[in-house]
Amino acid sequence: MSKVVTFGELMLRLSPPGHERFLQSPTFRATFGGGEANVAVGLANFGLESFYVTRLPAHDIGTAAVRSLKAEGVQTRFILRGGDRIGVYYTETGASQRPSEVIYDRARSAISEMEPGSLPWAEVLSGAAWFHCTGITPALGPKAAACTLEALTAAKASGVRVSVDLNYRRKLWSEAEAQQVMRPLMPFVDLVIANEEDIQSVLGLEVRGADVRKGALDLDGYREVSERVAREFDVSHVAITLRESRSASENGWSAVLFEAAGGAFHRSQRYDITIVDRLGGGDSFAAGLIYALTTGRPAEAALRFAVAASAIKHTIPGDFNRVTVAEVDRLAGGDASGRVQR
Repeated sequence: MSKVVTFGELMLRLSPPGHERFLQSPTFRATFGGGEANVAVGLANFGLESFYVTRLPAHDIGTAAVRSLKAEGVQTRFILRGGDRIGVYYTETGASQRPSEVIYDRARSAISEMEPGSLPWAEVLSGAAWFHCTGITPALGPKAAACTLEALTAAKASGVRVSVDLNYRRKLWSEAEAQQVMRPLMPFVDLVIANEEDIQSVLGLEVRGADVRKGALDLDGYREVSERVAREFDVSHVAITLRESRSASENGWSAVLFEAAGGAFHRSQRYDITIVDRLGGGDSFAAGLIYALTTGRPAEAALRFAVAASAIKHTIPGDFNRVTVAEVDRLAGGDASGRVQR
């Protein structure tokens, strides 16, 4: 069983019921989620030895957050306890022409105040096949950015394969700030995961023919920018998710994967998806791709698996992708009928 490690912020997620607006009724559903934690859960459900690393307050909400990960099979022994706050985010689920909305309340969260040197990274990464982080954690502040660099440096020194999902969050920092912090991290990375907006905002590289509002797709533009990312930052793989946003409820979903060795450019199958919960969709793609590459699937097959895993996640409420390898393989193999399994 391969060991994988992810590092980032786990947050308390508060959501009104169904498609209600914030406080339309005086009820919030409380769950947990966060980009890197979502990947850890996906990998655990796929059967890998999945370790999640973060810092959480030593109070009951922090303990509940840890329990939520343990319930999904995630290894939590390297989670630090300290600080006063767990990050919170409020989200309402959009529908039709009304987009989903996210409000952050994560300033001064426990992980944002974590000091470099707090974790024994050599021990954390011992025996690991893969390390994953995102562009969200460095956006939380200088300390979180320094801790991310420390983790990436240790992963590189340990010979662990590294993936970074660029995950630009405009509510956390500007494009200039993102580029100043993230571009120097790229030499530590083997696999870059992004969408077209991430590449333009975080790396400052234009994706020719892309329109994030119309969901326009120009495969030549995606190939060009994939080759440029691989060349400029010396990464072995570049994966770009392709979302055709016709509305908040109906999307086209596919992805491409570029292999620097040999220059192969793979395009996945495409799904028309009806969205139940979009949050965690990109994380489920990352988990699917990491799982498939870690377990030795060829790049094209790995891409098909990742896209299928993410398509299923869009049908599951909450951040976590509670899905099995068999379910993903069934969809990736062409069974998209949705017929009752009995």
